[in-house]
Amino acid sequence: MQVADFGCGPGFYSVALAEAVGPNGRVWALDVQKEMLELVRSKARKARFLNVIPLWADLEKPGGSKLAEESVDAIFMSNILFQTQNKKTMLSEAFRVLKTGGKIAIIDWSDSAAGAGPRAETVIKRGSAEKILEETGFTRAGEFPAGDYHYGLIYKK
Repeated sequence: MQVADFGCGPGFYSVALAEAVGPNGRVWALDVQKEMLELVRSKARKARFLNVIPLWADLEKPGGSKLAEESVDAIFMSNILFQTQNKKTMLSEAFRVLKTGGKIAIIDWSDSAAGAGPRAETVIKRGSAEKILEETGFTRAGEFPAGDYHYGLIYKK
C-alpha cells in the first residue's frame, strides 16, 4: 500500500502509517518545512522504518506533491486545513495523486479550543471542509472520532 501524509509535520502519523503498511508498503511524508522532514527522517530511522520517504512539497500548488497521478492508495491529513491558504488547490492535488477508489482521512480543528488551538478565524468548520472536499470531486465515505476539539472525516475518490 502506498500512503501519503500531507503536511506530515514532525512525523508522528508518518511513523504510525509506516508500521501499518508494513515493509512492503511506502509512506510519502510531505511537508513544506524542511526541518520537519529532517525530524521525520530521524524518527523513521530510529524506528527502523525504511519505507518512509520524506519529500519536500508545496501542496498549495498544482503538482506540488511531486507524486505521480493516481499513485497512492490513501492520503492522511492532520491539522493542515486551518493552516492552508489554498485549500481547494491542496485537495485537488490530493485528488490527482489518489488512485480511483482510494481514501483520504482528514483530522482538523472543530474549535479554537479556548486558546489551545488555532485562532477562531482560521478554524475550518466541518461543514466547510466537507463542501470543499465534495467540490473537489470526493465522495463521503464516513467519519471517525478525533477528540473533543477535532473532527475526523473519510472521503473517497
